[in-house]
Amino acid sequence: MKKLGKYSIGMGDRFGHQGHAQLRAIIEAGKKGIDITPVWNKSNREHSIIGTEPGDVRKEADEVTKRAGFNKPYFVDADHINLDTVDRFIESSDFFTIDVASYIGKRAGKDEIRAFLQGADKYAGRLIIPGIKKPFEVNIKQITEIAGRYLFAAIKAWETFRKIEKAKGRGTFIAEVSMDEVPHPQTPVELFFILMMLGDEGIPVQTIAPKFSGRFNKGVDYVGDTDDFKEEFEADLMVIDYAVKEFGLPDNLKMSIHSGSDKFRLYPLIGSVVRKHNKGFHLKTAGTTWLEEVTGLAESGGPAFEFVREIYCKSLDKSEELCAPYADVIDINISKLPSKQVVSGWDGKKFAGALRHVPGNPSYNPNMRQLMHVAYKMAAERMDEYFSLLKENEKTVSNCVFENMYRRHICRLFDL
Repeated sequence: MKKLGKYSIGMGDRFGHQGHAQLRAIIEAGKKGIDITPVWNKSNREHSIIGTEPGDVRKEADEVTKRAGFNKPYFVDADHINLDTVDRFIESSDFFTIDVASYIGKRAGKDEIRAFLQGADKYAGRLIIPGIKKPFEVNIKQITEIAGRYLFAAIKAWETFRKIEKAKGRGTFIAEVSMDEVPHPQTPVELFFILMMLGDEGIPVQTIAPKFSGRFNKGVDYVGDTDDFKEEFEADLMVIDYAVKEFGLPDNLKMSIHSGSDKFRLYPLIGSVVRKHNKGFHLKTAGTTWLEEVTGLAESGGPAFEFVREIYCKSLDKSEELCAPYADVIDINISKLPSKQVVSGWDGKKFAGALRHVPGNPSYNPNMRQLMHVAYKMAAERMDEYFSLLKENEKTVSNCVFENMYRRHICRLFDL
């Protein structure tokens, strides 16, 4: 049976050119005694916008690992799929992020809810989770509400899992269930009963991606109370640990942090909590590779910088269209975006400084970084030109990707 390593990182590479730089960061961590499983991920939405196929991600992952002599496990993730989109990913993927967000809030049938409650009602009263100091007070009404909100989603996760399993065979892939792209976070109590539902459905889920409190905006730092996050994250870890034993879930089930790119305020907390309890995690960093590519192109100057500046200026005109699909995971203050006139007076170094996420750097502009995060569609419309510039400036670009993944992410997470 395929098993995900204790620590794993989901590495988005929208245009398929930076697998070698990403893998270099994983290898460098290995030299420091940190064994991280690389997982290349790309969503159906990204494939549709760019015009690629899931097989392209498999090809990239296989080629870069072979070239580097990387003999450890690695995976290719069908990112944020559901029943409607999974088919095109089945052949090339061996990791499936089953996204149930669109099913949350839809009610399961009365018989299905009744059957769940018959097993769940024993947890009414004082719910004691080892490792959490204060017991939770849970009543039947609350459990019924949780079933009404999440049971249908769990059933749909099972249907999606069975579809994959029927095609690929049991034990040949990693299953993750994600529910992070929703307006409201799940509480530890809700997570407990969601895991019970997944256990009841017989899904051997190896990672679970809840929505946490606070803002997990794409490509920028966490917005929220870090102390509250730490308490919530630790409680969720304890819930997972208990649920594994209670519901027969895989013993390597671990937390997945989605939209986890650049959450620098949280990395030391995540690292300290998982080390305290000897747990693992999966961190998804989709999107920041594209940002590091354009940062590297800006830094390169000349035609590469002109290309990036044009992308930004055009994205200002199309900001509403570009941002709409990502409304829950970006937060842009339009008034703080530099105008076309302003950036026309910038050189590549200043542009790169505005894009590169270095906390404390007065040049850094998180609003500009978020807009460029969703502007990859503009580059996809000029694919040949973009790829040519990436090749011409490969050394600078790949170094930006490596530094971001290794220095800003891995070193912070593992206190290297």
